[in-house]
Amino acid sequence: MAGASRYCVAEHTGGDRSSRERSKPRNTGVLVAARGVAPRPRRHFVPWRAWPLGRRRREGVRWADGLQGHTTLAVIEVNLDAADTAQATSAIQFTGVSKRYGSQLALCPIDLEIRDGEFFCLLGPSGCGKSTTLSLIGGFAAPSSGEVRIRGELVNQTPPHRRKVNTVFQSYALFPHMSVSGNVAFGLRMAKVPRGESETRVAEALRMVALDSYADRYPGQLSGGQQQRVAVARALVNRPAVLLLDEPLGALDLQLRKRLQVELSQIQRELGTTFVFVTHDQGEAMTMADRIAVMNEGRIEQIGTPEEIYRRPTSRFVAEFIGESNFAEVELVNGDVVTVRDRIPLAAPRQADLERGESGTVTLMVRPESVRLTPASEGDPGLVGTVIKLSFLGSVTRASVRCPAVDEAFIVDAPSGFGQGIRENSLVQLQWDVKDTVLLDGPAG
Repeated sequence: MAGASRYCVAEHTGGDRSSRERSKPRNTGVLVAARGVAPRPRRHFVPWRAWPLGRRRREGVRWADGLQGHTTLAVIEVNLDAADTAQATSAIQFTGVSKRYGSQLALCPIDLEIRDGEFFCLLGPSGCGKSTTLSLIGGFAAPSSGEVRIRGELVNQTPPHRRKVNTVFQSYALFPHMSVSGNVAFGLRMAKVPRGESETRVAEALRMVALDSYADRYPGQLSGGQQQRVAVARALVNRPAVLLLDEPLGALDLQLRKRLQVELSQIQRELGTTFVFVTHDQGEAMTMADRIAVMNEGRIEQIGTPEEIYRRPTSRFVAEFIGESNFAEVELVNGDVVTVRDRIPLAAPRQADLERGESGTVTLMVRPESVRLTPASEGDPGLVGTVIKLSFLGSVTRASVRCPAVDEAFIVDAPSGFGQGIRENSLVQLQWDVKDTVLLDGPAG
């Protein structure tokens, strides 16, 4: 058993429905009935985490934030097996999903699980497959193979307007002839939501993005950041299970982009809605995401938290794309890690069973802030090099060090600067702790 999961039991209480409809238990897209609890007509089970934070109701209180005309009967704990738990807690699941455009493979077969309620980021360079992945979730493209599920429901053939997702694009596509409130209400009007309920939901959405006092303005009277928040409010007012954001901050200036990164994170945490954010900006991803999928050439290189990906990259590509790194080509000799050139021992994990590249070498990676410099003399043991450049970068002082034993210059960052004995053209010794290094398959070149 995978343990207890929390569910809300809700039952339809209002409106006439045909006997055919009433004869089937309804499904919210996650689970028709929890294991061990008998389904009944007009009753369904809603995962507790699927409710927006701040809108979770006590037992017996009408649940107006999900399906209209339903009453919350109870909040229960249900034991689920592993398969049920994965389905109940996953907002999105890809199983062997690929995408071809003619003869070009845009997305290699991938497996991906995005958890319910998390801020998930697809990160990578142009052409890596991140926007294709987003299009497959949104229904703008159909997979060439595999299964796409949203809240457990297979959606391979489901058109975009019938999926429980909304999208915010880099071009906000606001209607210039409509007011802010009119833009936000547009989707509700298309869904024929009653006017009173629509007005209430629009007001809530504008308060959420701190634009309630701008309801009567028009897009042309707003700044870029305000327009972006209107687009977010318009997408969220329909209460999607998943919000897709395709580089929505790319057109904004740096300072506004940084501020909106924080605001979007706060909105996501308050709502508990699953956000899937596409970007090529590593800083954006590190700032906002709970987890990141780093993509390259149609493949997922690594999935993890920002700290996991930064401190423990699993490939040279991830190490280079996330932050800055130093690399040295090394070999494992009698359990020790030594440079291929000059056989200088280096502090590194002793992974004698590490899978090696074709050349028999591996790559040692260490981040610039983890390297320490001390003055050295000719003939000193360890990794020794010459400082070829010192640069003041504001928050750190950076040294570039050329070492005869490695091909590439080492970059060293010191928050409080270097000692008086370290200056350009001086000889220095480079040191670091084993815990700050990673060994990667293959040579450094």
